[in-house]
Parts: sequence; structure tokens; C-alpha cells
Amino acid sequence: MSRDPLRRCVACRQLFPRSQLWRLVRQFDSHQVLLEEGMGRSAYLCRQFGCLQAAQRKQRLNKALKAPVPDELFQRLEAQLVSNQPSDEPTETVVHIG
Repeated sequence: MSRDPLRRCVACRQLFPRSQLWRLVRQFDSHQVLLEEGMGRSAYLCRQFGCLQAAQRKQRLNKALKAPVPDELFQRLEAQLVSNQPSDEPTETVVHIG
């Protein structure tokens, strides 16, 4: 039986399955902070705009990773949130049969 382990969001402190969170990693050798890559110290952030803002404003990821998180990474996460938001416009789906 394979279950998705639970992890805690650094902003809202709630537990979520790991697959529903972003994993930020401070690389062991270079101390560079990356998204979803590598081995090293990790911190998790839920995919909600409020948590992203709180993590940046209160420097929660910086403290959890013990390293500065570049602004470009926060911008990348925000872009992912915006691209995953459902639009108000109806989407037309074309299905070809035969």
C-alpha cells in the first residue's frame, strides 16, 4: 500500500499530501535554492496565493531553508498559480470521432 506522505506548509502550518505542495530545496553542495530538484534541506509550501505571499513577506522559506530565496523563484511560483487558475470564460472542447 503506497500512500502520499504528509508534509507541513511553512506559511499556513497545515498538513497536506506531499504531491499537493511545492518542494523548495537548498542544495547541499552549492547552497542554491531550487524548486523540486535535488538533495538537501527542504521546505514545503502549499499552492495558494495567500501562503505564497505570507512566505515571501515573513521570509518563512528563508528561515526554513536557512538560505536566501531569490525573488525570481517567488515570481516563478506566482506565475504557476496564475496559469493554473480557472478562467471565467467557457472553454470549447472539440472531439473528433472516427
